[in-house]
Amino acid sequence: MTVEKTDTLVIGAGQAGVAMSAHLSKLGVPHLVLERSRIAERWRTERWDSLVCNGPAWHDRFPGMEFDGVDPDAFVGKEQVATYIEDYATKINAPIRTGVEVKSVVRNAGRSGFTIETSEGVIEAQHVVAATGPFQLPVIPALAPEDTRLTQIHSAQYRNPAQLPDGAVLVVGAGSSGVQIAAELQQAGKQVYLSVGAHDRPPRAYRKRDFVWWLGVLGKWDKSAMEPGTEHVTIAVSGAHGGHTVDFRDLASQGIQLVGMTKSFDAGVVSFQPDLADNIARGDANYLSLLDEADAYIERNGLDLPPEPEARNFLPNPECVTHPILSLDLAAAGVTSIIWATGFALDYSWLKVNAFDDSGKPQHQRGVSSEPGIYFLGLAWLSRRGSPFIWGVWHDAAHIADQIAMQRKYKAYQAASEVSTAA
Repeated sequence: MTVEKTDTLVIGAGQAGVAMSAHLSKLGVPHLVLERSRIAERWRTERWDSLVCNGPAWHDRFPGMEFDGVDPDAFVGKEQVATYIEDYATKINAPIRTGVEVKSVVRNAGRSGFTIETSEGVIEAQHVVAATGPFQLPVIPALAPEDTRLTQIHSAQYRNPAQLPDGAVLVVGAGSSGVQIAAELQQAGKQVYLSVGAHDRPPRAYRKRDFVWWLGVLGKWDKSAMEPGTEHVTIAVSGAHGGHTVDFRDLASQGIQLVGMTKSFDAGVVSFQPDLADNIARGDANYLSLLDEADAYIERNGLDLPPEPEARNFLPNPECVTHPILSLDLAAAGVTSIIWATGFALDYSWLKVNAFDDSGKPQHQRGVSSEPGIYFLGLAWLSRRGSPFIWGVWHDAAHIADQIAMQRKYKAYQAASEVSTAA
């Protein structure tokens, strides 16, 4: 059997894999990128139809290439993002092979490198970069009811309102995906119940600057880890309709029924935690703290950015917050669908190496794993808060490429030393 060989194999040709290829090429590292579907496939087929980036075009991109014909302050649609990543791959002449699925990666015994079994044959590589990203397995929690009368899908399977049957919808999860999907369904004429858990709620923009700019100048994109106890806190922000601050009170005024965190289902009745007001208040506190930091930064640096006192004005708490619904008979309320905007889990079942802790999570430092020669890229908080974004993955890829180049130098020295000794 013919075995193909390369120095570095990159698995996945989304934004992470393409960024990795760019940096490896820059350093002269021979490599191959494998993608089981098409370039940027998740942007194409695992997002809802109307999705746009949550950051403006000037920010959410690779260096050296802008979005073609797009206002820098606009929020780019998912198809444009996929095309952009594909065009960037073409620009750098990335050695991408599509339609090839990786089935297993194992370390070679008694010699360096790894053997990779794929749907198109066997490849050997000295280094392997898992660039499959953070959105691998949609997670629907175990509390989901087993009720054939309900249509239940994860946000990864949601496309548009016409996909759902007639009737009301319960959206579980109030991060960026859940909020945007709930708003779209309500605008399409559906009664929507939105289950709101703990969240951060930054302003879309403040004093003429987008929140991504504020997070940048305040050093928040470079935070290396979450604060203790915030692992399940989502971020509610939206670039939809030109970008706007997510305001749960405003969503309620439009007709969305807010409820607390979903607790359980029993005989067609869903129960909610009595935490809605606390969750709203926590989001408000996060929002106001960013305004405070922004004001202090402007004063400290003498910037000419106009005050925006109205940004601190909130609508009154709606009835659903002051007198929250703690249980809901789904049939009586006309709920026929549940959308689970409850995040994703990682799936590295194909990566059969010693690079994981006892819970199955990757063990790494800035993407360099505990298994020499294995690297992770594109994960949330890989090195900093900005790691999973297009621009953030670019910087992480640069570090990993440097590490691979360094290891190649050590191996080259060893090979030269062996030749010298033999002579």
